[in-house]
Amino acid sequence: MIGHSAGSTPAVNILAQAADTTVGEPLVNIAIFGAFVLITMFVVIRASKKNATSAEFFTAGGGFSGPQNGVAIAGDYLSAASFLGIAGAIAVYGYDGFLYSIGFLVAWLVALLLVAELLRNTGKFTMADVLSFRLKQGPVRTAAALSTLTVSLFYLLAQMAGAGGLVALLLDISDRTGQSIVIAIVGVLMIAYVLIGGMKGTTWVQIIKAVLLIAGAAFMTVLVLAKFGLNFSELLGSAQSMVAGSVDPAVNARDVIEPGAQYGGSATSKINFLSLGLALVLGTAGLPHVLMRFYTVPTAKEARRSVVWAIALIGAFYLFTLVLGYGAAAIVGPDRILASAGGQNSAAPLLAFELGGVILLGIISAVAFATILAVVAGLTITASASFAHDIYASVIKKGQVDDKKQVQVSRITAVVIGVLAIGLGILANGQNIAFLVALAFAVAAAANLPTILYSLFWRRFTTTGALFSMYGGLISTIVLIIFSPAVSGSKTAMLPNADFAWFPLSNPGIVSIPLAFVLGIVGTLISKDTESTDKQAEMEVRSLTGIGAEKASAH
Repeated sequence: MIGHSAGSTPAVNILAQAADTTVGEPLVNIAIFGAFVLITMFVVIRASKKNATSAEFFTAGGGFSGPQNGVAIAGDYLSAASFLGIAGAIAVYGYDGFLYSIGFLVAWLVALLLVAELLRNTGKFTMADVLSFRLKQGPVRTAAALSTLTVSLFYLLAQMAGAGGLVALLLDISDRTGQSIVIAIVGVLMIAYVLIGGMKGTTWVQIIKAVLLIAGAAFMTVLVLAKFGLNFSELLGSAQSMVAGSVDPAVNARDVIEPGAQYGGSATSKINFLSLGLALVLGTAGLPHVLMRFYTVPTAKEARRSVVWAIALIGAFYLFTLVLGYGAAAIVGPDRILASAGGQNSAAPLLAFELGGVILLGIISAVAFATILAVVAGLTITASASFAHDIYASVIKKGQVDDKKQVQVSRITAVVIGVLAIGLGILANGQNIAFLVALAFAVAAAANLPTILYSLFWRRFTTTGALFSMYGGLISTIVLIIFSPAVSGSKTAMLPNADFAWFPLSNPGIVSIPLAFVLGIVGTLISKDTESTDKQAEMEVRSLTGIGAEKASAH
């Protein structure tokens, strides 16, 4: 999840208190989650009746309206990292935790202003459609599909491992075997949603989950504010007094509304924050599972409307997390949060337990699980569609493939990706997964965004430039993260007992993103490619006006 879990040495009675109240009633949590699964599975089966063609399976035939798609985008984007991680980061780090919310929200302006409408006009199913429109199909589609699969896998891994961490807190399953079984169950459900429902079923799951998540967060926000007479200043004052009373000196020493608790101090720490912010702000416009949502609407105008709806909903949600984070600090206290089984990520569930007892905790727990389920389903269909459409249909079969075969290959790929995600999620369970979410954003920002922008806005851009930028961004991001403190050389690293970290920053965005932009320019200038001027002109007219854009095949 977002933010590293800080270590603490709270008193024994606080530990005991956390152990008593962390879980609530596991049976209630499971029952509410089971009800959600049954309802959504019914919806998915209903939605799956029309899934014969690739357009219906991959993009729901473009049959969703802008507002519907906007709610689904919010459902896709607001992962467990957003809900649990940001609330926990604000509860423990105050102001610095809220900076995640700002980064995630501002990122949508890049998607709205530079990408959404042009992408919908130019493509058909996937990001690679746009990138290969006027460049050489084979190499560009392969690079785009590899980038899509890499981003999706890192994101999947973070969500699956997050499911294991949540289990410890919510269902009172502390042994690794039990947690592994739950990760496997989440994976099997995710595969079922994708195989049965395709993009249409997955979109309805995301719409239901977004409504539940935003409504749940809004209800808890009202309860928190009501406790303090609807006075936000009083809430901050109470949070400050709880922080001041903390037995953890690192927590005790800070002011809840002052920056610097997590990213203050050394110059490296400040550059690290800048790097993380750059990855968050630029990464959204390159996330393949978000970009693919623009094709589930009939027109570019609806794509733009859907982003406006998404910004409004996501913005409201992040304002709720501000109240929930400070509410958790004021009502639960940082010591109990850090002492609980889920660490920082348990702030929202613990707050729910304090506000509404077992039932509210059960509902919030179920929403958190639903969040993981909906996000992994969206990621899986994106990755499987990218392989089936870009690599199998376009590169291997050179476009000589029927719809039925394409959908069949996509379903097989979804099973393979699901099994891989379950295996990797079980391996990563209990590890520090903070860097995986940020890494997915960093890879998307470095490998995808420069090539998307150059393809849309730079006439001279060539195939060599695209390959330099995509492979350069992808490889540099992954190499730098492997040799960063996020993987080794620190207590919170994924491999805490090893030390091969020579790169000082936990997130490589500040290096890899500008590098990918520069490599795109260098590759274009040194290449001898002769791209089709007719295709360039067609792409420019089509992206800006929508003339010749793919029409929705179902409404």
